Amino acid sequence: MEVEELLNQYAAGERNFAGINLSEAKLSGVNLSGANLSRANLSVANLSGANLSGANLSDAKLNVARLSGANLSGANLKRTILNVANLIRADFTSADMTGAALIRAELIRAEFSKANLSGADLNGADFREARLRQANLTRANLNQANGRGSSFTEADLEGANLHGADLNRADLSAANLRDADLRQANLSCANLSGANLSGANLRWVDLSGGVLRWADLNEAKLSGANLMGADLSSANLQNASLVYGDLTQTRLIRADMTDADLSGAIITGSKIYGVARFGLKTEGMICEWVDLSANGDRSQIQRFNSEEEAKRFFHQTLPTVQIIIDAPLDQEAHFTLAATYYQLSQQYSVLSQPPSIKVGRRRTLLTFAIDNEIQLFATAFVAILPFEDASQTKKTIIALMQMLQSPGAEKLEIKDFKVIQSLSKILNQTVSEVFEIQVLNTQLRTEKKKFFKAPTHTVLTNSTSQTFSLYHHPDFGKRLVKASSFNSPDLVTSIEPMAFTLPPLSMLIDFIKKFPMET
Repeated sequence: MEVEELLNQYAAGERNFAGINLSEAKLSGVNLSGANLSRANLSVANLSGANLSGANLSDAKLNVARLSGANLSGANLKRTILNVANLIRADFTSADMTGAALIRAELIRAEFSKANLSGADLNGADFREARLRQANLTRANLNQANGRGSSFTEADLEGANLHGADLNRADLSAANLRDADLRQANLSCANLSGANLSGANLRWVDLSGGVLRWADLNEAKLSGANLMGADLSSANLQNASLVYGDLTQTRLIRADMTDADLSGAIITGSKIYGVARFGLKTEGMICEWVDLSANGDRSQIQRFNSEEEAKRFFHQTLPTVQIIIDAPLDQEAHFTLAATYYQLSQQYSVLSQPPSIKVGRRRTLLTFAIDNEIQLFATAFVAILPFEDASQTKKTIIALMQMLQSPGAEKLEIKDFKVIQSLSKILNQTVSEVFEIQVLNTQLRTEKKKFFKAPTHTVLTNSTSQTFSLYHHPDFGKRLVKASSFNSPDLVTSIEPMAFTLPPLSMLIDFIKKFPMET
């Protein structure tokens, strides 16, 4: 069929042109919207600027065809062959391209938003600055493809092959790359904020200067990856393999690196404020210094004089304040506790996250994880407020701070005094803030329930897992008990309470000395 006859029939209302042979036909600018061109041969045809929106091109052949600027939005392109085709600036919005072949196709600045490219073959394709927002590319082949500056925002690339792909400056924010193959890909300066990369193969990938804030890299394989200067703030790196990776000056603030493998990795200059360093593998790791400042501005540097010193540091954990209550938590007390800590969080930012709660048959454990040791005593000062033991615990904290500044603290070094000054400054500020919470204090006086009157035991844990018993109520763990069998079985006796004594100064100094120091 000739082009002129095709256009006449289309104008007359005919839409079915299945299996038509229009190889090398000149169809630029034509309107074939909604036409059925399934199994058609349009190889080397010129369809630039054509309107093929909603058309059926399933199983059609368009090898080396020219479709630059063409409108194929909503079109059916299942299993369509578009190898080496010119698709520059073409519009494939919401098109179904399942299983399509686009090997070495030119897709520069093409529009693929919400298109279905599941299982499509884009091996060696050039889609620089193309838009693939919310596109479905599950199990698609983008091996050695060029996607520099392209946008994959919220795209689904689960299980896709991006081996050796060039995605420099690409936007993959909130994209799903779960179990994707990204070996040796170029993702330098790419945006992967909030992306799901769990289980992805990122061996020898270039992520230098990339943004991966809040990205999920759980069990990702990053062996040999270049992460120099990348931003992984709040990223999930649990069980990730970073063997021989380069994390020089990488931003890891508040990242979760639990059980990550850093064997042989370079981590000098990384910013690790608020990073949990539990279960790390660090054999052969290279690290001369790290940045512990909250903003990554190098205001607090930790230097290491040996590999062993660095190794010990990276086996630390987040400090915690634990309050053990000698009573089980009931529903009513739980409601009051939650409301109280909510009010406290409005005044005291360290309590912005609620504690983890473990309830036993006899006791309740509250655990507050914090960013660094400097906030330990201040956090304990606030966390105990809902309980009747608050008064004695607060007095104990203040007394301990005074002990640290007394002449008896001769074992302290200059660096330790700097820590004490910081501890005192934060505690004084906290005392002032807590004093202002008049409404809360009134509520606690009137709503105290049995749970809040129970004896408590407050324990601090530093980042080397060393514990310090801050306050232990004398009656903690003691109950009315039956007398021995030699006495009447109905007789009960109570254990006399003992007076509380402050922990030894030497124990407190040893606990403080384990705090990481600013140099």
